[in-house]
Amino acid sequence: MKLNARLIETISMWTMIFGIAALCQPWNLFLHRYGVTVILVGLIAFLITSHIGPAKATGSKVFDVSDHHEGKA
Repeated sequence: MKLNARLIETISMWTMIFGIAALCQPWNLFLHRYGVTVILVGLIAFLITSHIGPAKATGSKVFDVSDHHEGKA
Protein backbone atom coordinates (compact mmCIF):
# COMPACT_ATOMS: atom_id res chain seq x y z
CA MET A 1 0.00 0.00 0.00
CA LYS A 2 1.41 3.33 -1.05
CA LEU A 3 0.88 6.21 1.37
CA ASN A 4 0.55 9.61 -0.18
CA ALA A 5 0.53 13.04 1.43
CA ARG A 6 -3.24 13.43 1.04
CA LEU A 7 -3.96 10.23 3.01
CA ILE A 8 -1.52 11.10 5.79
CA GLU A 9 -2.98 14.62 5.93
CA THR A 10 -6.47 13.19 6.43
CA ILE A 11 -5.26 10.76 9.10
CA SER A 12 -3.48 13.56 10.96
CA MET A 13 -6.63 15.72 10.91
CA TRP A 14 -8.67 12.87 12.40
CA THR A 15 -5.91 12.34 14.98
CA MET A 16 -6.25 15.97 16.07
CA ILE A 17 -10.03 15.61 16.30
CA PHE A 18 -9.62 12.46 18.41
CA GLY A 19 -7.18 14.34 20.66
CA ILE A 20 -9.68 17.13 21.21
CA ALA A 21 -12.41 14.62 22.04
CA ALA A 22 -10.05 12.74 24.39
CA LEU A 23 -9.15 15.98 26.14
CA CYS A 24 -12.77 17.02 26.63
CA GLN A 25 -14.13 13.75 28.00
CA PRO A 26 -14.05 13.29 31.80
CA TRP A 27 -14.42 9.48 32.13
CA ASN A 28 -11.07 8.04 31.09
CA LEU A 29 -8.08 9.58 32.86
CA PHE A 30 -5.57 8.05 30.43
CA LEU A 31 -7.23 9.70 27.41
CA HIS A 32 -7.66 12.97 29.29
CA ARG A 33 -4.01 12.98 30.35
CA TYR A 34 -2.60 12.33 26.87
CA GLY A 35 -5.13 14.32 24.84
CA VAL A 36 -2.77 17.27 24.30
CA THR A 37 0.01 14.89 23.23
CA VAL A 38 -2.29 13.29 20.65
CA ILE A 39 -3.27 16.74 19.36
CA LEU A 40 0.40 17.73 19.02
CA VAL A 41 1.31 14.52 17.19
CA GLY A 42 -1.53 15.12 14.73
CA LEU A 43 -0.54 18.76 14.32
CA ILE A 44 3.11 17.96 13.61
CA ALA A 45 2.13 15.25 11.12
CA PHE A 46 -0.26 17.67 9.42
CA LEU A 47 2.37 20.41 9.18
CA ILE A 48 4.93 18.03 7.70
CA THR A 49 2.58 16.55 5.13
CA SER A 50 1.06 19.88 4.14
CA HIS A 51 4.50 21.08 3.06
CA ILE A 52 5.03 18.09 0.79
CA GLY A 53 4.08 19.18 -2.70
CA PRO A 54 2.25 17.08 -5.27
CA ALA A 55 4.29 14.77 -7.47
CA LYS A 56 5.85 16.39 -10.50
CA ALA A 57 4.27 15.60 -13.85
CA THR A 58 6.70 13.84 -16.18
CA GLY A 59 6.74 14.23 -19.92
CA SER A 60 4.16 16.99 -20.18
CA LYS A 61 4.95 20.60 -20.91
CA VAL A 62 2.97 23.10 -18.92
CA PHE A 63 2.02 26.32 -20.70
CA ASP A 64 3.50 29.29 -18.87
CA VAL A 65 2.83 32.84 -20.01
CA SER A 66 6.22 33.99 -18.77
CA ASP A 67 7.91 31.68 -21.31
CA HIS A 68 6.51 33.67 -24.25
CA HIS A 69 7.61 37.13 -25.32
CA GLU A 70 5.48 39.32 -27.55
CA GLY A 71 3.29 36.42 -28.64
CA LYS A 72 6.17 34.40 -30.10
CA ALA A 73 6.88 30.87 -28.90
